[in-house]
Amino acid sequence: MTYSLSKPLTLVAFMALALTGCNNSNQSDTTDGSASEPSTNAADTLQKIKDSGTIVVGYRDSSIPFSYIADDPNQPMGYAHDLEMKVVEAVKDKLNMPDLKIRYNLITSQTRIPLVQNGTIDFECGSTTNNVERQKQVAFSNGFFEIGTRLLTKANSGIKDFEDLKGKTLVTTAGTTSERYIRQYNDEKKMDTNIISAKDHGEGFLMLENGRADAFMMDDVLLAGEKAKAKNPDEWVIVGTPQSFEIYGCMMRKDDPEFKAVVDEALANVYKSGEINSIYDKWFLNPIPPKNVNLKFEMSDNLKALIANPHDGDQPKAATAQ
Repeated sequence: MTYSLSKPLTLVAFMALALTGCNNSNQSDTTDGSASEPSTNAADTLQKIKDSGTIVVGYRDSSIPFSYIADDPNQPMGYAHDLEMKVVEAVKDKLNMPDLKIRYNLITSQTRIPLVQNGTIDFECGSTTNNVERQKQVAFSNGFFEIGTRLLTKANSGIKDFEDLKGKTLVTTAGTTSERYIRQYNDEKKMDTNIISAKDHGEGFLMLENGRADAFMMDDVLLAGEKAKAKNPDEWVIVGTPQSFEIYGCMMRKDDPEFKAVVDEALANVYKSGEINSIYDKWFLNPIPPKNVNLKFEMSDNLKALIANPHDGDQPKAATAQ
């Protein structure tokens, strides 16, 4: 089995954003140096994978504990990454290709959608919110996590909720639902909050840690991940009434029901077998790399409900497990 990593193709991402409907892009095959062209037919993901002998998987480098890089720069890890590998195994079985090669391609909040659309990556499972706007551009699997958007700040900052951001500096991650929400909130409430955008979650927390921002808005579990890797985690607290509840799903190209069915079935098998509980415990209730800090993030009733009754909608269908 061959694994290889690729950095984000920023030019490809730019072209994909600039040229709507143009899905042609050259992709380098890192196994033999030859060039291959991603499929331009959204409904041919499995055929594309079969023809190339490689499945291209998107990964994040700082979405702790979902998809991130820790000790080994060539090996993504995390809760979503473990589920992603379950999908890869399902694709191998579907295509009867046990030696299928895996290529990892780094994505960011801003590049993930165009890189899925233009065929650079076949799918990604990270920390991507399923919402109505994105459903117009890509397809989502059944959900695998649910979050609330909150704030990370110093324990002595005096910030307890979103109204305390008036006149303060807030950082959030560029290209996320949190960024869009807080800018609208700031305008509507006339908060006079200085909002700055970080390229990723790691940079967002660094700005907070260095005093460039008073608070960091993001998904609560991602904030817990950043807090866990802080020099002194006890200095930081997660506060605020959740401004939204969002569901994470694996993202893939639209209009490809056969590939989506493989992804959904792989997740359903993990849920039905109960293996999801051990995967969850591994990443949220036990020490994790790089600092062996335990997030102590108990599974919510909403997530239990989602696992019991999987769906690919953008909103929770139950407040508690049934």
